[in-house]
Amino acid sequence: MPNGIRMWLVTGYDDAREALADPRLRKDAATLREALQRAVTTPDARVQPAELASHMLNSDPPDHTRLRRLVSKAFTPRAVERLRPRVEEIAAGLLGRMDGEVDLIDAYAYPLPMTVICELLGVPERDRDDLRAHLRELLERPFRAGDDQTERDRRIAGLVERFSALIEDKRATPGEDILTGLVQARDQEDKLDDVELISTCFLLFLAGHETTVNLIGNAVLALLTHPDQRSELLRNPGVIDDAVEEFLRYDGPLNFAPQRVTGEDVTIAGVTIPKGELVAVALSAADRDPAEFPEPDRLDLTRDDGPHLAFGHGIHYCLGAPLARLEARIALARLFERFPEMSLAAPAEELRWRPLPLLRALDRLPVRLGPDAG
Repeated sequence: MPNGIRMWLVTGYDDAREALADPRLRKDAATLREALQRAVTTPDARVQPAELASHMLNSDPPDHTRLRRLVSKAFTPRAVERLRPRVEEIAAGLLGRMDGEVDLIDAYAYPLPMTVICELLGVPERDRDDLRAHLRELLERPFRAGDDQTERDRRIAGLVERFSALIEDKRATPGEDILTGLVQARDQEDKLDDVELISTCFLLFLAGHETTVNLIGNAVLALLTHPDQRSELLRNPGVIDDAVEEFLRYDGPLNFAPQRVTGEDVTIAGVTIPKGELVAVALSAADRDPAEFPEPDRLDLTRDDGPHLAFGHGIHYCLGAPLARLEARIALARLFERFPEMSLAAPAEELRWRPLPLLRALDRLPVRLGPDAG
């Protein structure tokens, strides 16, 4: 991988779907850390820090069941639907401030899901930009030439310190938010240890906005480079639900599902992978598998093929999928209602993608909004 870690890659749709649900592919943090250390092939490769890795995404049952249950109620379809008026309000406010030429990532795709997840978690507005900056540096630093472990350790310590401070604020002043619930579970029911509490805060903050930012940005780029499909959306706004599923398949927010470790020898697609090896499932490749999706490289907002794997599969299926779908549907529908003549302000081939193997993330998306449709 670009970060200097060697692993096996699963690319076919059927193989990927089976691998995502295979209990022999382990996810617990300690096993992952040991496997990652064995798989490092370059001196400057970086392993995920333990301080931020002890969450449900890096756990197996029963720990996974316990951790997921603590936050699952906030992300049920019914709970998410209650957020619709607030998401609409945020989208309208952002659109009302946009004019002329903008970077759509910074002006719209980022602040919408960031505001939603921070309000759900109870993150004060004063802390949000600082958390974003630290998180971005932590994610991208391993892939920049010349960066050292000392600087990375400083970024990790900074994030841990900020989440620890948030947790202490919730202890002192409880609120009606997810972080308060997690703190109370730790202090009253002893369901989380301190590392799990900080790691879960980190995961919810990261996953609660980063993937949706990418989903919105990638979808807008797809529409602006496929005028026939944009015309379809403008003619038939009711297609938005199916359209979001196609955006997830066509150019989803994740290139890979977070890696797993073989708990025993495992045979996938006729290849036996030894025990203790890292395995990554290439979601983007599986969702372009022609055996599952006819003409997989064609964007089709009315596609009616099998289910994509952009949110994973099995017990680790993305907990926030209902929220991501709601945010993307509202964000895209309102954006193109308001600015139907929007166009790219830079050639598509010159757009840059962030240096992150896991994420499919535009660095910027400059657009000309065109006449305001009101």
